[in-house]
Formats: sequence, structure tokens, C-alpha cells
Amino acid sequence: MTTPALGLIRRYYAACNSADREGLMACFCDDVVHYFTHHAPVRGARALADHWVRMQPRIDGYWTVDHGITQGDEAVIEWTLRWTPPDGAPELMRGSEWYRLHTGRIAEIRAYYLNRHAPYRHRDFELEGFDYAARGYPTLPK
Repeated sequence: MTTPALGLIRRYYAACNSADREGLMACFCDDVVHYFTHHAPVRGARALADHWVRMQPRIDGYWTVDHGITQGDEAVIEWTLRWTPPDGAPELMRGSEWYRLHTGRIAEIRAYYLNRHAPYRHRDFELEGFDYAARGYPTLPK
């Protein structure tokens, strides 16, 4: 069964797959934030749409939503990306994303996946720029 939230996320993925800037923008709140584990967050609807429009031709990617659960204004999905990394051989990458929704649009994406081709600057695998303490997550003293 597809909930409205999962339908929104599938529309977002379809717009990513086709590098559809306007389709992407229609999925986002103006102040959307997309957090990643291997680079700084992308903030703002235009910036995030432009990010995927730039990325798509470089990776020749096709994302699918494989499984999802929604509750209230949150959703979590598992996804698969078929893409072509820099070495030229197509491969699959899998990951999970947590979404926060607001007024029928995506307000936040927290992406968890390991890309063997990406430079990881940290040893921890935490989301860069995410304020864990402010959200009530356990943290260690600095």
C-alpha cells in the first residue's frame, strides 16, 4: 500500500531519475535540508534540486524505493541505486533514508549509505552538520 508520504518520496525519486528540476522543487519545502554521511548538508529547495540535476548526468543513476514505513510526519525507506561510478562499470548501491515531512512536502532527508567511491573525512559515519544533541540523541563530550 502506498501512503501519501511514500507517494511523495516516489515522485521525488522519479524527479531525481529524470533530473527534473521543477519536479524536484515541487517535492520540497523551501528550507529543506538533506544530510549526508560523506559531505556537508545541502540546504534549500533550489540548492537541493540543482544538486540532483548536476549529479544525475555524472552518475547515470536510477533510484527505486524498495520498502517504506510512515508514521505521522515521518517516513523511512530502503532504496537501491543503479548507477555508473567513475570506473565505468554499472553497480548497485543500497541505503536507507529518514524523512521529515511538512505540509505534504519533504522538509528533511537523512541519508545513510556507504559509497565506496566517496571520500569519507570522518571515521564515525554520522551525518555531517546534523545537531544530534539538539535532537536528543546521545553524544560524547568533546
